[in-house]
Order: sequence, then C-alpha cells, then structure tokens
Amino acid sequence: METVENRFVAYQFGDTEFIVPSRYRDLRPCGIGAQGTVCAAYDTVTQQNVAIKKLSRPFQNVTHAKRAYREFKLMKLVNHKNIIGLLNAFTPQRTLEEFQDVYLVMELMDANLCQVIQMDLDHERMSYLLYQMLCGIKHLHSAGIIHRDLKPSNIVVKSDCTLKILDFGLARTAGTTFMMTPYVVTRYYRAPEVILGMGYKENVDIWSVGCIMGEMIRGGVLFPGTDHIDQWNKIIEQLGTPSTSFMTRLQPTVRNYVENRPRYQGYPFDRLFPDVLFPSDSNEHNRLKASQARDLLSKMLVVDPENRISVDQALLHSYINVWYDESEVNAPLKIKTHSQPAPGPYDHSVDEREHTVEQWKELIYQEVMEYEARGSNNGEANDSSGAR
Repeated sequence: METVENRFVAYQFGDTEFIVPSRYRDLRPCGIGAQGTVCAAYDTVTQQNVAIKKLSRPFQNVTHAKRAYREFKLMKLVNHKNIIGLLNAFTPQRTLEEFQDVYLVMELMDANLCQVIQMDLDHERMSYLLYQMLCGIKHLHSAGIIHRDLKPSNIVVKSDCTLKILDFGLARTAGTTFMMTPYVVTRYYRAPEVILGMGYKENVDIWSVGCIMGEMIRGGVLFPGTDHIDQWNKIIEQLGTPSTSFMTRLQPTVRNYVENRPRYQGYPFDRLFPDVLFPSDSNEHNRLKASQARDLLSKMLVVDPENRISVDQALLHSYINVWYDESEVNAPLKIKTHSQPAPGPYDHSVDEREHTVEQWKELIYQEVMEYEARGSNNGEANDSSGAR
C-alpha cells in the first residue's frame, strides 16, 4: 500500500493495481469476473462496507468501451432494492489524456446465488429469493431493459436473504446466433429464443428464472450445453420438441436444423422434478408446497415464449404472491431531485451507437467527472451516499 497523492492510495493484488481515494480502507479482493476485479472495502465517510469494481481495460476496444458506458448509464438509471446500487464512481487520473481506469463503488453483498443454490433451502427462502428476482426484473423492464442473460453468478444475496441483480445483461446488439459455437460465457440460462436468434419480449427473462429455480430444486444445472446446438438438444430432450407454430418463427437455416432433429416427447414435470427433490411442505403461515413450486416451474420453463408465463403473472402465482408488496413490485423509476431530472426509460440508441474508442472514452470521462463534481458540491460526505 502506498500513497499516490494526498487523496489516493495504491494497493497491489497480484497483477492488479487498485488506486482508490483514501476514504476507502481495508481493501481485500473478493472476485474476478469478465468485466473486472472487485474488492471489498470500508468507506470511512459513510461508515459502510462497499464493493469497488475496477473495470478491466475498458478502453482496449470499442466493445469494452461501449459496455463500460452502458453499465455506467444503467446503474445511474435504476433505483430498486433488488438491483445493485451505484454509490460512487471515480478515476485516479486527472485529465482526459491520462484517463484509463474506471472504478465503480457498489453495495457489498455476502454471496452469489451459486453458493446459495448448494444450500438446502426451505420453501420460504426459495420463494422469497424468486420473488425478489422477479421484482428486480420487473423494475428493469419498466426502465426499458430486457436482461436476457440472468444467471446465478450475477445475482447476489445477503445473509438476511435479501437479493440483488448485479448486472444488466446483453446489450441489444450483443445478441447471439444459433450457429456461434465457442463457449466463452455461461449460456445455460439463456432462453430458447436467445439461443436460436429469434425475436424476444420481456418473458425471455422468465425462462432464466425458471432455470435458476429448477437448479435450486435439483441441485445441478438443468441444461448444461457445451455450445448452442448441444444446449438446444438438452432443452428439447427434457421438455419436448416445440410445436410447428414455433418452428415457423425461426430463421430458415436454424429452422432447417431444428426440424431435422429427432422428435422428443419430453417428460412431465413430476418426472423431471419429483417430490423427493423438494423441501418438505412448509408449516409456516404461508403453507407453501412442492406442488405449487412445480406448477410455477411448469409455467416458466416453456420453450415457446407465446405460451410462457409473464413476469406479472409469475408475481401473482400462489408460490410467490405470499410476499407481494405493491411498493416493491411497482417501484417507480428514480425520483426527481432538485439537481437532476428523473430519467426516462433507457435510451437503447447507446447499444446501437457507433463511436471510436476515443469518443466512448470521452463520454465515460464526462460521466465520472459528473460524479466527482457532485461529490465536491454536496460535500465529501454525500459523495457516496447512494442518492444518485
């Protein structure tokens, strides 16, 4: 640890250097993902534990730069207790010419859902986690964001069973096509319409929730494909070949492949998820049962999105609605403050916009400077208050 200048301190973790304002103490690495390294730290100003994410080489190419800008914009837009909040943002570099590192400060959580899935969850905890996922997804949808890439590694949980969605999924232009085979990231939770390169609507995210719920019950990944084609085969072997009306909505080359696969009947849900896999029926006032959980699963894990339950329908399902709270389900987009107009839905032209790396870099720099200016205007104590 060394002081870089009076406001910043440098920490070295393996090959990664963290240069952070001196208000952040006791840094310790707690995760490395595709998009950056995360450290836990203590914020001496707000007196809370936080996570500091250093975006990995955000300006190495246009894709990385666009992703960094999109993540930043979205974290400023959404404000819901089931979506991770942006508390602060900074860079140790003082000019646009030097600018190369972006740090985002977020709430610190205890574990991701991968760890929770390995636990023996009772019906209360399972349904409460699913309820919170659905509330977070509904809020993203109200902001014009369809996630399409929900997975356990990007959902975090606290020891009190509160849950937050960590990221914002695929940009509109970052979709996948069926014949892209090399696996770089986990696609086990992506809906058939994403795997097959079809159009999609909001209930694309319900498929992912169904996969996560099924994994909580079964204790293992439902559709662990090694590539898109293997993924599709795993889905239809268990759930059955979809109807002709589904096939007619596929692009010709994909349809040709899909129609030439052997036809599968699929299995009934009581065979795929027998009673023995479920927690025992709840004795608490909610009286949740395996049959309710299985019914919800059977409505979420439907290959054809035309027949799949919607987010609103899922929130009203008997396995979920025991937690229903209007203020959580229909939380408004960010409240207008005197300093900032309330944002409208996310501007998707960001996903389609073509800029050079230098132009993206300047846009991100402006965003970070806005944060720093707000911090100095409000006094340092408000710099990381979360009143975004």
